[in-house]
Amino acid sequence: MSDLSRRSFLAASGAAAAMSAGVFAAEGDSADNSRIGKTPHTKFAVNIEMWWTKLPFLDRIRQTAALGFPAVEFWPWDNKDLDATLKLTQELKIEIAQFTAWGFKPGLNDSKNHKAFVKAIQDGCRVAKQLKCRKMTVVAGDDQPGMTQEEMHENVITGLKLAAPIAEDHDVMMILEPMNIRVDHKGHCLYGSAPAIRICDEVKSSHVKINWDLYHMQITEGDLCGHLAEGMKAGQIGYLQLADHPGRHEPGTGEVHYNRVLKQAHDLGYRDYIGLECRPKEGELAAAKRVAMADRW
Repeated sequence: MSDLSRRSFLAASGAAAAMSAGVFAAEGDSADNSRIGKTPHTKFAVNIEMWWTKLPFLDRIRQTAALGFPAVEFWPWDNKDLDATLKLTQELKIEIAQFTAWGFKPGLNDSKNHKAFVKAIQDGCRVAKQLKCRKMTVVAGDDQPGMTQEEMHENVITGLKLAAPIAEDHDVMMILEPMNIRVDHKGHCLYGSAPAIRICDEVKSSHVKINWDLYHMQITEGDLCGHLAEGMKAGQIGYLQLADHPGRHEPGTGEVHYNRVLKQAHDLGYRDYIGLECRPKEGELAAAKRVAMADRW
């Protein structure tokens, strides 16, 4: 290494260390910790089903705000105190980025469940409006005995077409989430970006897009930046989530170089929330710091 290169490297390393020291205080300094989630490029929504799991639901929202994050996301709404949730989020100026309106069972991929699915979307839209939330996740469903994957996907398309006018009328987006079958969801019928894009292309609704979970996509197909570009070009990415792999922990704990991936999303024009659907590996404060460092480039 030349002297000039060595000096440049040391200067860059010193700048990075200074930046890190300036952003993060000691763990006991709550005033400085309250800035951790105020990241420069990306807006993160903490998944409070996976963070602070031993605390009551509303306390998880309080903890999110204490670290400076602007939003939360969660799974089913029907076991939550919605009035208390709305009141607290408004007091703390925390948004609800999305919640789950339809889960794995009964499957959207079976036409006999479509009537119940439409009712769930009607109820979900009502809840979304109450909570000032713009998006809600729907899941395709686990494999149906005797059905091919193509048949199940066609049933998903039909069900989404039935519910799309309801979402459009309420201006609430349904975000369809592909899973992975190698690690977490063996026996699920929808995984990878290509079939999810095809389904949304077939539905042809501005309010039916993809919940593009980068963790599931990494396990299923890799090439996160390349596939992100394809999804954005297709106009079918409605929301992003992340976790590192292996382990489903926060960025910086696995194989994914999230600094590059988040920059790609930003460069492609994505400006909505990115859900932190990950399990903190060594506590929530350490996870929040790693998340913040992944947003620096």
